[in-house]
Amino acid sequence: MKRKEHEPMRNYTTWRIGGPVDLMLQPESVEELQEALQEAKAIGKPYYIIGAGSNLLVADEGLRATVIVLGGNLCKWAVSGNTITAEAGLPLPVLARKAARAGLSGLEFAAGIPGSVGGAVVMNAGAYQSQMSNIIEEVLCCDQDGNLLTLDNEACGFAYRNSRFKNDKSLIILSVTFHLQPGDAEQIEKQMGYNTAARIEKQPTSYPNAGSVFKNPPGEAAGRLIDQVGAKGWRQGDAMVSDKHANFIVNTGQAACADVLALIERIRKTVLQETGFALEEEILYLHDENL
Repeated sequence: MKRKEHEPMRNYTTWRIGGPVDLMLQPESVEELQEALQEAKAIGKPYYIIGAGSNLLVADEGLRATVIVLGGNLCKWAVSGNTITAEAGLPLPVLARKAARAGLSGLEFAAGIPGSVGGAVVMNAGAYQSQMSNIIEEVLCCDQDGNLLTLDNEACGFAYRNSRFKNDKSLIILSVTFHLQPGDAEQIEKQMGYNTAARIEKQPTSYPNAGSVFKNPPGEAAGRLIDQVGAKGWRQGDAMVSDKHANFIVNTGQAACADVLALIERIRKTVLQETGFALEEEILYLHDENL
């Protein structure tokens, strides 16, 4: 298991933002993850589990904590009939491609979503009128003591961009079993290619970002509301509201966490004043006070 002290979190988030963490642990197996949990508890500081860091905003001051990184590790997967089981650290687009090659349909929507399998489950990630909760059969997780437990779909408490795992930090996702449908591999890959191309066309993939910043209010699109109030192109330092998709804040250089927070607050206040909609963040903000 790799250990790093005072490692900059900007190297582990897709926004490329975040100060140093006191200790970073990178387990390469479920057994090492259980060891990492025990070590983190023994240290006595707060600890946090991350995947690929695709929806995280980390404080500029860093974290006086232990961060356990699963992204890039815990990447095993297996197909059995119409199900595919993947460990939490496997990149979601990689899983989608593996399912396609196995002739299994249901993960086409995930082809271009950055992040790990575990992180996507925590956030109940989705696109193109589908989401993770539609295809999950069960989730293998462990508690803070390393004890294993299996939760079925209903027990995961899925909601729009939400899950039991997002609200209960004591549960750590180890692997996920997806129930998919048999299909034609060529057609599945064709649909995945279309979805990925559409994402590249509509989203600012050339700049570091964390995906959609705000959840869509019921019956509305957050991006449309933000565009409506003229926020595209707003800047704070090197953070900018994308001129390609208004619900994205991009890092155009050396953006700080404080820059992003300032833009988020300005957007929220302006949208509320001019449209009456109260936007809620989809991203997770990590700082010492909320670990």
